[in-house]
Amino acid sequence: MSKVETFRRLHRGRLPGDPLVLPGPWDAASARVLADAGFPALATPSAGVAASLGYADGQTPADEMFAAVARIVRAVDVPVSADVESGYGLPPKELVERLLETGAVGCNLEDSVDGVLKDPRAQADWLAEVRSAAADRLFVNARIDTFAHGVADPDRAIERAALYVAAGADCVYPIDAPPDVLPLLRAGIQGPVNAGAQIGEGPSPAELGARGATRVTFGPGLQRQTARALREIAARLR
Repeated sequence: MSKVETFRRLHRGRLPGDPLVLPGPWDAASARVLADAGFPALATPSAGVAASLGYADGQTPADEMFAAVARIVRAVDVPVSADVESGYGLPPKELVERLLETGAVGCNLEDSVDGVLKDPRAQADWLAEVRSAAADRLFVNARIDTFAHGVADPDRAIERAALYVAAGADCVYPIDAPPDVLPLLRAGIQGPVNAGAQIGEGPSPAELGARGATRVTFGPGLQRQTARALREIAARLR
């Protein structure tokens, strides 16, 4: 079985309270730690990778992001999905080719740029081109940024989700959706739903799963917590 098919199967048949937990490595060393801990798959966070390369979130050059993802993929045997932000302005065919060159089995694609939401129908058309270029070789997680940009109405997220799923997205990610809205989103969205969790606070992954999440990611949370721990160690060394 290919890694991408393994990754797809990990999303199927999830019971309430048992979501797929995908921690986010930011480099090869962190990827090995997480794989050795027994996680069946990983999902890179663009902000965490950016920090590891010395960039602010959203400022990583495409070449450096793809190179970082390739190093993470080479370091582990488990499937790795890559957060490639909004695609770096690349045509869908080139974006897919570059992702496949890294060895990633999937991608996270945002529907906003520089804090501005994209037109949902134009985004759906673009996602359809990505799907066409990728065929079944990539698992596409379509991020929905309405909540992140102050659009609190769940119906707006559900409308975008319908367009993106129809375009071929395998999963949708209404980032920053309040946990108490998850059951409503779950009821209105066809297919897997990604929810974000905070490290050490807020609902646990199991609780998010019980509310409707198929899978749970943590964004740059692990990288930032590790950086805080390192600062504390550094302060003691001084």
